Order: sequence, then structure tokens, then C-alpha cells
Amino acid sequence: MLVLKKQAIFLIIFTVFLAFVTGCGNSEESTYSNETEDKSLTLIFSFSSKTIDPHQDWMGVRAGIAETLVKIDENLQIQPWLAETWEQTDEKTWTFKIRDGVTFHDGTPVDGAAVKASFERLIDVNNALASTLKIESIKADGQEITFVTSEEYPVFVSELVHVNASIIYVNSENISDQPIATGPFQVVDFTSESEIKLERYEDYWDGAANIDEVTIKFNSDPNVRALALQSGEADIVYHLPPEALEPIENNENFRVESVSSLRVHFILYNQAKPALQDVKVRKALDLLVNRPIAVSEIMNGHATAANGPFHSDFAFANDGELESYDPAQAEILLQEAGYEKNSDGKYEKDGEVLELTLATFQGRPELPLMSQYLQAEAANVGIKLNIVTVENIDSYLWDQQGEWDLATYSLLSAPRGDGGYFLNVSYLPEGSLNPGQVNIPELNELTKQLNVTSNPEDRVRLQKDAVTIIQEEVPQSFILHPHIIVGVNERVKNWSPGSEEYYFITNKMDIE
Repeated sequence: MLVLKKQAIFLIIFTVFLAFVTGCGNSEESTYSNETEDKSLTLIFSFSSKTIDPHQDWMGVRAGIAETLVKIDENLQIQPWLAETWEQTDEKTWTFKIRDGVTFHDGTPVDGAAVKASFERLIDVNNALASTLKIESIKADGQEITFVTSEEYPVFVSELVHVNASIIYVNSENISDQPIATGPFQVVDFTSESEIKLERYEDYWDGAANIDEVTIKFNSDPNVRALALQSGEADIVYHLPPEALEPIENNENFRVESVSSLRVHFILYNQAKPALQDVKVRKALDLLVNRPIAVSEIMNGHATAANGPFHSDFAFANDGELESYDPAQAEILLQEAGYEKNSDGKYEKDGEVLELTLATFQGRPELPLMSQYLQAEAANVGIKLNIVTVENIDSYLWDQQGEWDLATYSLLSAPRGDGGYFLNVSYLPEGSLNPGQVNIPELNELTKQLNVTSNPEDRVRLQKDAVTIIQEEVPQSFILHPHIIVGVNERVKNWSPGSEEYYFITNKMDIE
């Protein structure tokens, strides 16, 4: 019995000792692992990418995979990026000097010839940007590249900021899934509409990134994105719903970044539809939009009421009174347009009830709420709005043009600090973002005049004239300028979202 007790005591002492030794060993191993453990970061974005071809998708620059010749800073000023200098030699000719020492992710040097090949592919695969850039010819000579535009085009350099103007290695076997470019991160794996896995590119020209690995996930559900931040699944989450911010703001481990953006939320009117070809009907619908309520109740104050397409901070913005909310006047306009209320209290014309389909999408969680609000306001005056929620709003608007009458939409209206981009893509008949088929001859001519005007004061005047026409014709109803609402884990350092929404992943950002 005594022997058994001694054996038991020995076993206990040995077990304690073993635990102590093992604990020390684990502690040393843990310390070593912490010192050598790869730094990884996860970002969740609301809009998925079917491809990450930088010439056709926006994630190339956002994810730190690709870069453009020039970029914009926090003050919306154009800065050198892959090009260190540039000059305009005549009204249609621009020459850029490419930085020495830049390489693609496979080690291939970046010179004028490589940049030329990249732009030639861009022009071939992206008709919309090719039309915007107006490039007639390209010539490469060593580290220099010269562009000649088809017409006088003073904002050419500004348009090169567009993320699809990325410089990529065109001989890559699979540009759609694994593009080779020049950014601080290179693609390890891509699952379409699901996630991108990235690793640091050690030979990045501006210094290797502080972070080793980045995962970018896509999820269109705003509540799932919010919960992913709180659970630790993600470090950065874009487009948080305003109603989900309180638990994040009250947690010391997280912060909410709410940045005034260059974006505008608005309603598109499909002017191929007979009812919406009448400006009085469009104006009546516009009068049902209560902009201050949308800012305070839907956005919880994380927005600014829109008085036109451009934020009031811009010199070319509308400086008149904010469009009023006036249901009574809306009914007067409907009656002037020939509509009368039937026995059910619905407006009709020639025996046909005014019933409209409003398309919206979940990627920006506030837009379905705005749709529901407008639906209720329309019902109050006798208009029936049917809401349809779609996954990909752009595809739906273009592919199903006969199916919708109105749509909630969101766009960077002055992404480079100038309104020319928005006027070209949203109002010219051939505009790449004009699914509503807007065609206002006076506005078309004014936009074309703006495109060949370089004097800043003259450009402001022309843009203000354009805004006046837009306010009169009501091709869209502008609701508000949303803040970019981003949830961030406090372990993320040296990073904040930019108002331009272009540069998400950088070599300077870090994590603890």
C-alpha cells in the first residue's frame, strides 16, 4: 500500500514536472511562432468580382495587385505613380517617363514597350474606357511612352487615374484569374465571386509591404459583413449598414470610419418607357423624395443631402435651393400630365394605371430601404411602385431594359475632382453608364464643349450650366451623397478609407 502511494506521488510529481517542461517548451515555441508568424489581413467587400482582369474589373488597383501611370491623393490632386513625370507637347500629345526599376510580378522589367502593350490590350477589351481615353496612337521609346489623342483632350491625364487603365503583363496565360501586374501584392488564388488570396511581392518597387498575406472576400449581405467584423473573421469590412453600427462603435476593439465620399445615390428613370418620357412625371416622382429624412433616418446622419449630381464642396455643384419634398405639387404635375385618379385612388391615363417597376440591389444596403420609402410615398399619392431586388444591378439594367422603369443606383460622380467623367458616361447617348437612355441634345453639345476646354474657370462654368439643364430635365433624382462606412479592427494600423474608393490594400498598411 505504501509502495503504491509512493508510486502515485512520483507519478503526480512527474506529471507536474512534465507539464512544466512542456509548458516552458510551448512558451518558447509560442514566442518563436509569434516572431515568425506571417502577418495576414482579411477584407470583406460588398460587390463580387467575376474576373480580376484589371482592364475589366475594379479590384486590381483596389486589392494592391495593379497600378496606373498616375493616381490621385487625398486632395484629389494627380500624383506620379508608375510614371514619374509627364508633359504635354501639343494639344493632342502626351509623353510619360516610366520609373526605372519597376518589375511585373514575374520579374519582367516595365518599360515603354510593356506599357504600350498593356494599353493596346485595354483598348481591345474595354470599349467604354477606350472611348473615354480617345487614344489615336501610342509610341514607346525606352522608358518613355507617348500618346496621341484623336482630338484635343485636356483631361487626358486625369482619365488615366481610372483603375481599368492599369498596367499589366499582357503575355500572362490567365489574366482573368491570375493577372501579373506591378502592385505590392500578387495573386495566389482567385475564386470567382467568392475571394481573392494574395501574397506580398518582395521586389515591389516602392518597398515590400508590411503585411505578408491578404484575403479579400465578397459578401452582398450587409448584416453578415457586420457580424464578420465582430467575430474576428475580418479585419476591414466595407459598406456597413448604418443601423448595425452601434455594437461596433461601442466595442473598444473596433472603429468605424465614416468618410464623406465623391459618390451620389440616385434614381434612374428609364426614358424608353412612355410614362417617363414626360418631364412632369419625372418631376412628380422627384418631389416624393424626402432627402433630409433619407439622411437622418436611413443613413443615421452618415450622408449629405444631394442637390444635384455633385457634392456641394465642388465649385461646379448646384448652388441653388435643395429640391423640396412636396407630394401636393407632385399630384398637380401628374394631373397636368393628363393623369386622373380612378375609384381606387390610383392615377391612370387613357384607362391605364400608373404602375412602375423599381429595381434595387443589396450591395449598398441603404438603397433597398430608400426604395421602400419611395414606394410608400408613391402609394400615398396614388402611384403603384413594384420593387424588384436584383443581384447584379448593372447587368440587369442593360440586359433587361424593357423590364424596369426606375432603379436605385450609385456612382462616383466626380472621382477625379471634375464632373466631366459623369457627364460623359451618364448623359451622352453612347455613355457607358446610361442604361436609362438619356438623350438631351443641349446637354450633349455642352458636354462635348467641356471635353475640349482646358481653362479651369471655363470648365466650372460649363459644368454648372450642365447641372442647370439636369435640374430642369430631371433625367435622374439625386438623393444623397453617402459616407463610406467601414468597420476596422483596431489591430489595423496606418490605414483609412479614401473618398475616391480606389486604393484599399497598400504596402504601407500594417497590423499588430
